[in-house]
Amino acid sequence: MNRIAFITGATAGIGEACAKKLANVGYDLIISGRREENLNKLEAELLKNFNCKIFKLVLDVRKQDDVFDRINKLPEEWKKIDLLVNNAGLAVGVTAIQDGIIDDWERMIDTNVKGLLYITRAVSPLMIERKQGHIINVTSIAGKEVYPGGNVYCATKHAVDALTKGMRIDMLPHNIKVSSVAPGMVETEFSIVRFKGDTDKADQVYNGFTPLYADDIADTVEFVASRPAHVNINDILIMPTAQASARDVVRD
Repeated sequence: MNRIAFITGATAGIGEACAKKLANVGYDLIISGRREENLNKLEAELLKNFNCKIFKLVLDVRKQDDVFDRINKLPEEWKKIDLLVNNAGLAVGVTAIQDGIIDDWERMIDTNVKGLLYITRAVSPLMIERKQGHIINVTSIAGKEVYPGGNVYCATKHAVDALTKGMRIDMLPHNIKVSSVAPGMVETEFSIVRFKGDTDKADQVYNGFTPLYADDIADTVEFVASRPAHVNINDILIMPTAQASARDVVRD
């Protein structure tokens, strides 16, 4: 088999773009996500356009038992994971903390923090056993700064930023790289989910300037993953040209 990359949240956006980019440079892929129809569509496209093998995992990273059961039951040849892209994540709502919706908080914490931990806990021992591997966590400018309406989402991404640094230390003796790719404003399903399906509000987020696109982040993930064996990119913050910080954006 080729090198194997495991991508969470592969059913759309950055995860889908990463799958296509990594297939194009010679990886076989474990693609995971909650939406089976989207995974089936992605699998068909990948097999049609690239010389790669695909293993699908219809999986919700929030479900601890399922995560460990499904990864433990991977065929032996698919357990030789070279690259883990922890991409699954979401923002829900923009309410102030005093008006916060607990269910929104739980979804973000369970997906962005606990889900990433479950996947990493299940996959990292497989890498340690082979003394090789690379974990790339897709973080966010929200893990570097806090902005109005971002309270809990920013907290989860700050947690992932800290976890990435902790993983880097813990994996160091085992020859396993750990990296963070932190995007600014990327036009994907992200804002549609945040605004709970309100496409008008979601579109306004990107009005008046050119945001990043999923392919931009996939290019960056592939760059980070393709550095020589002696090079680890700890952290990349990637922004649209029109964005300088979480709040500073120049619009037409």
